[in-house]
Amino acid sequence: MVVGGGIVGLAAAYRLGQRLPGSRITVLEKESSVCAHQSGHNSGVLHAGLYYKPGSAKARLAVRGIRQMAEFCQTHAVPHEVCGKVVVAADESEVPRLRGLYERGQENGLRGLRLLTREELLEIEPHAGGVNALHVPEEGIVDYPKVCEALSEEIAGQGGKVVTNAKVTAIRRDRTRWQAISTAGDYSCDRIVTCAGLHADRVAALTGRKSAVRIVAFRGEYYKLRPDREYLVRNLIYPVPDPRFPFLGVHFTRLIRGGVEAGPNAVLALAREGYSKLSFDPRDFLDAMTFPGLWRFLGRYPKISWQETRRSFSRALFCATLQRLVPEILPEDLIQGGAGVRAQAMNRDGSLVEDFQFVEGSRELHVVNAPSPAATSSLAIGEEIAERVFAATVP
Repeated sequence: MVVGGGIVGLAAAYRLGQRLPGSRITVLEKESSVCAHQSGHNSGVLHAGLYYKPGSAKARLAVRGIRQMAEFCQTHAVPHEVCGKVVVAADESEVPRLRGLYERGQENGLRGLRLLTREELLEIEPHAGGVNALHVPEEGIVDYPKVCEALSEEIAGQGGKVVTNAKVTAIRRDRTRWQAISTAGDYSCDRIVTCAGLHADRVAALTGRKSAVRIVAFRGEYYKLRPDREYLVRNLIYPVPDPRFPFLGVHFTRLIRGGVEAGPNAVLALAREGYSKLSFDPRDFLDAMTFPGLWRFLGRYPKISWQETRRSFSRALFCATLQRLVPEILPEDLIQGGAGVRAQAMNRDGSLVEDFQFVEGSRELHVVNAPSPAATSSLAIGEEIAERVFAATVP
């Protein structure tokens, strides 16, 4: 059984079904459809594994996962495009970090990486700013909701099922079986995997597997470019990550369904499923505010946290950051877009859990941290989950 019908949960169920043909895998999803939260509220980028520490699960699974995802999309006629992206050094101070990204990408096994002069950059993105860039040809864009639909169909074809409107409220275990109590009924199984995203820590705790980390929700807000200004961005334009900031930074993304998106920022969300500035959930708010790690995080990044909050309320400030990548962008070019919420596991000392994190036991596994690039890596994560679950043979 898998708890959670986002892309990681569906990929896990699919890979478990492949690992044990003839088994009956059940996915329990609390919403009325799969892909309702992080999997369906992102910009649809295929990440190749450029940024992640060599040897980490993120680096290993992203590099393998993007190739598996491209193959899956081809096989299942899911809209996708390997269009490549450029990472732009806005000024000379960022060039050493750009070269460091190039070296890291090579170490992680990315193919075709190429450092670009400004003239070479303009051949790919004629309106980009910056002094140098890194071309990452393996990256692209995809329709993740369609991927989730295809995974659901595969699970059904394997003899499994996806049950929606099935919020799990309790998980119990006797000597040999797990039982999940849900709003759609009770389900029994011999192995359980939880992939609950924004509620990963809470669902894992239902089994007694409590963790020192807490999920802290950060909302990422997007603008879209006016249709008549979309020509300013051909594909994907990203910044060189700022080491003073724990997130990637705003960037430009061409969407697989059309249009160009700019963002996201990263502001503390007052609800784990809070997609607007007015979203508020008392339990989520208290959960975050009483966690020492959050206050230590804010104490570590006070200036940038305040800047992100200001930028959330100012189109002009948001635009000023984007102009480092595309100088011709003007505030009036930006139309309010959507938002997503990032489920980020945080330690009590205020540090973010950088890598994918699993909590394991006998016949159980809980995915407690799976931020970006989890969607790209989902099929490879699913393989990893299947291997770990079946390796845990202690009764």
